Amino acid sequence: MSNLESIRKPILGELNIFEEKFKASMQSSVPLLDRVTHYIVKRNGKQMRPMFVLLSAKLCGGINESTYRGAALVELLHTASLVHDDVVDNAYQRRGFFSINALWKNKIAVLVGDFLLAKGLLLSVNHEDFQLLKIVSEAVRQMSVGELLQMEKARRMDVDEELYYQVIKQKTASLIASCCACGAASAGASQTVVENMRLLGEKIGIAFQIKDDIFDFGSDDIGKPKGIDIKEKKITLPLIYALQQTNQAQKRQIINWIKNDYDDQSKVDAVVQFVRDSGGIAYANKVMLEWQKEAFGILDQFDDCEAKDGLKQLIKFTIERNK
Repeated sequence: MSNLESIRKPILGELNIFEEKFKASMQSSVPLLDRVTHYIVKRNGKQMRPMFVLLSAKLCGGINESTYRGAALVELLHTASLVHDDVVDNAYQRRGFFSINALWKNKIAVLVGDFLLAKGLLLSVNHEDFQLLKIVSEAVRQMSVGELLQMEKARRMDVDEELYYQVIKQKTASLIASCCACGAASAGASQTVVENMRLLGEKIGIAFQIKDDIFDFGSDDIGKPKGIDIKEKKITLPLIYALQQTNQAQKRQIINWIKNDYDDQSKVDAVVQFVRDSGGIAYANKVMLEWQKEAFGILDQFDDCEAKDGLKQLIKFTIERNK
């Protein structure tokens, strides 16, 4: 399995510079705000998004000041969206840490999210990084639209594979696509190369989301509780496939359980077992590997180098991770 520490090694110096710049980008003159943003920096996860930006830039010409700002912009806007998501979802934990709204209540969390969003926009405007701003703003727009589309369709449970891909391209893949595109754009790559890198990120993002879908039907030791997507009435790829394999009566029963009995753990477990028995996990795994192969196909258009190898390892990590 690809190890995140070994992937970080070739860009460790650049990641450290990014960390300092990211911290500086969140500074304010309000002590309360600084306490909250310090907490956000402290709980930051695997740094996969900045790694995609930095490695993409290195692949397409080299890392520069614009690259660091691009990585910070992605992180600021993404963090703002997570802070707001936790408020909307009434979530009190994220990655094992208390959420901002759990510690400081909803009003402060919403205002902090707004502050981070404004900081990201100003970081770009003040340095005239308009191409980066356009790339990341488009991703944020797509994330919002994808989330709303998913919520609308969850009510009727009428999701097929085509609609599923439409949702996850917007909701999940658009962010990783913006990371790869920002990296390439910051390095001065041509519009054709920037678009190619955006496509690379999109394919990685789709594979990443399918991996997340598979986790929902696994064991409880993977950092995500089993059946959480079912409880939230999310239609995922393993479930879509399983429902396509069964008769109308069983399909109606499964959909009824998801719609009405999502708080009944025994029914949730029954849905999980149904998906596993129907080959939903195996199918999703196969499809995930196909998306990974397509991503590798785009990377293979570039000359061999340390950054290309780093990106390959990072792509492998996204689908081999266990949480």
